[in-house]
Amino acid sequence: MSIQNKFNAAIAKFDSANQADPNKEHYNGKDYSKELLYALRMTDQLSTFEPNASEALKLAVRCQHICRWEIDRQDYEMNRVGYLKWRHDLKIFHAKKAASILEEVGYEQDLIDEVKFLLQKKQLKKHEDTQTLEDVVCLVFLEYYFESFSKKYDKDKLVEILKKTWAKMSDKGHRAALELNLSSSSKALIAEAIS
Repeated sequence: MSIQNKFNAAIAKFDSANQADPNKEHYNGKDYSKELLYALRMTDQLSTFEPNASEALKLAVRCQHICRWEIDRQDYEMNRVGYLKWRHDLKIFHAKKAASILEEVGYEQDLIDEVKFLLQKKQLKKHEDTQTLEDVVCLVFLEYYFESFSKKYDKDKLVEILKKTWAKMSDKGHRAALELNLSSSSKALIAEAIS
């Protein structure tokens, strides 16, 4: 199988897995499986942010949340320790799930290991592709999810969350974030967080 065919087959399998998400989201007049829509948004954001992305990064971006609903946040303690444990377990889960699909379509172990490395966010701030993945995650969060997310928390909490988000991003990510088409209230919160 050619590299392009392997890539297309992997993307199709990632999307098929995410199509099974029982959680739905209505967007632009259409209903989507939540994690499939997230994956599509991630790919779109990457193509704008880093059009010359490596194959491993393109794959990692598409399966970043693969089958995320299978590990429920409610199964962990509802505190910071529980949240961090859940996030840690998710990274390993996503990496294993992705690796299984990549093996199935015939990818070499080197590339599979690279995708797993990225999905586990190893060497953030040091590894270029890991950093790009994190930038894309943050940009998608800010563009598509922050507005509804902001209705759940008070201003101080939101500013704290934005400061943490900003700290994970590169300078290039910061520039892209400031160009997003956000509401005036979201822009004001970001301005306060980074001032």
